[in-house]
Amino acid sequence: MGKLVVSLDGVVIKEVQITKDKTTLGRRPYNDIVIDNLAVSGEHAVLQMVGQDVFIEDLNSTNGTYINGKAVKKQLLAHNDTVEVGKYKIKFMVDDGTDYEKTMIMKPGAMSSSGSSAGYTSSGRTSSFGALSGGPSGNIGPATIRVMNGAAAGREVVLTKVVTTVGKPGVQVASITKRPTGYVLAHVEGALRPTVNNTPLAGETVGLKNGDVIELAGTQMQFVQAA
Repeated sequence: MGKLVVSLDGVVIKEVQITKDKTTLGRRPYNDIVIDNLAVSGEHAVLQMVGQDVFIEDLNSTNGTYINGKAVKKQLLAHNDTVEVGKYKIKFMVDDGTDYEKTMIMKPGAMSSSGSSAGYTSSGRTSSFGALSGGPSGNIGPATIRVMNGAAAGREVVLTKVVTTVGKPGVQVASITKRPTGYVLAHVEGALRPTVNNTPLAGETVGLKNGDVIELAGTQMQFVQAA
């Protein structure tokens, strides 16, 4: 289960275990997490637990909800994410895991122009499929990765960032990079290369088109791009 560690100016104020499907956060006394500060709205945000995943959604608060310094409307929380409401910082923490379902999301370090890794670190317990990346997106139309098998079948992740990394750390990892001309898949880590439409990746990268099926570490994912 996840927990939230609430702090102000580096001083921990409270710890809250996430045990309910919905956990509310705000200034009003009826919230599950009460932060009595004028910078926090009466009903500021809600945390929703879906299986082992925890999402946070801003409830149209006056001053917004931020994760790791970026304003969000709704986002899946990953281990060690820091939620900011007003001057308060709320760290989301979960137990570390070593199973496949808990090691899919990776946080990229520096990425070279070819898409290869120059240093990756695992983000800890995360959902069975997801994306963390850095940098602003380009002008290419929106695209989505849809998981086709396993426990996460049906889950979709919108590729809004420049680089999205997916896979199982230490086994097989690939990156999907958003370029001015389209999206490309690159092999990052692992003895086996990912396949696209049952064909192993031969070169450094391969361009992706709508409907392509990527197989990576036993997981099949369909690349869907709007026309």
